[in-house]
Amino acid sequence: MKFAHHDGLFKKFLGDIRIARDFLEIHLPETLRQLCDFNTLAMESGSFIEPDLRSQCSDMLYSVQMNKGKGYVYALVEHQSRPEKLMAFRLMRYAVAAMQRHLEQGNDTLPVVIPLLFYQGKTSPYPYSTHCLDCFSDPELAKSVYMQAFPLVDVTVIPDEEIVTHRHVALMELVMKHIRTRDMLELSQEIAGLLNQWVLQPELFRGLICYIVERGNTSDAKQFLYQIAEKATDYREGVMTIAEQLRQEGEKQGIEKGRHEAKIDMARQFLANGVDRAIVKMSTGLSDAEINALMD
Repeated sequence: MKFAHHDGLFKKFLGDIRIARDFLEIHLPETLRQLCDFNTLAMESGSFIEPDLRSQCSDMLYSVQMNKGKGYVYALVEHQSRPEKLMAFRLMRYAVAAMQRHLEQGNDTLPVVIPLLFYQGKTSPYPYSTHCLDCFSDPELAKSVYMQAFPLVDVTVIPDEEIVTHRHVALMELVMKHIRTRDMLELSQEIAGLLNQWVLQPELFRGLICYIVERGNTSDAKQFLYQIAEKATDYREGVMTIAEQLRQEGEKQGIEKGRHEAKIDMARQFLANGVDRAIVKMSTGLSDAEINALMD
């Protein structure tokens, strides 16, 4: 007679919704039981665990409607035959995976996922904590980080006068704060001043200037570059190199735009003279949408 594997038997029993209901009603803490309408208990089918953990997880996930108000909580039951020191962290990973699947189903808020560990190993009692904070080398530090709102750096509300005191990171913060709302030409003096105060590596400088020119609301890019070169003289050569590269790129884009406009004109003439649409498309390389627009 072949005996069932521990995990196989566990899954078979907990796969019966009546047994699962009794299991949760008996073993969930009272404060959590009071939230649940166990008549709505349902097994959530399909794997939601990351591939590298799938072979280690019993993958038993249940949804249950809350007694008060709309919404569900999930009960995640994991079976373990051998104790594992960082099991609480693994349970948290499972819980996060279940939350992610909940979002992928079209929801826009996170559900509460209650991890519950079922243990039946040789070592008794279970020797490790199931509190996730105890997995950290410094639980108190972890508590101070994860039990409150995460730090937020919202540059949109930090005054410019404060930003310019932020040493090496001031340039990035100032530019990214105003890139959508201010004419970068108006900020050229502040930017040049910070460039003179805090030396940037050539690659960083190039990235900053290209970002401003390409993404910013810059009324006159040439004038902006001129003012940076004039006020931050150590970067003059770099500015001139960037300006030349931008000029060449602009010329290339202009040529490509001119070629495309020529194709549009050619297609328009072909169509006006009754040339077959397929021939027009093959001759010009225009897309169906572009040809349709010409025919409207």
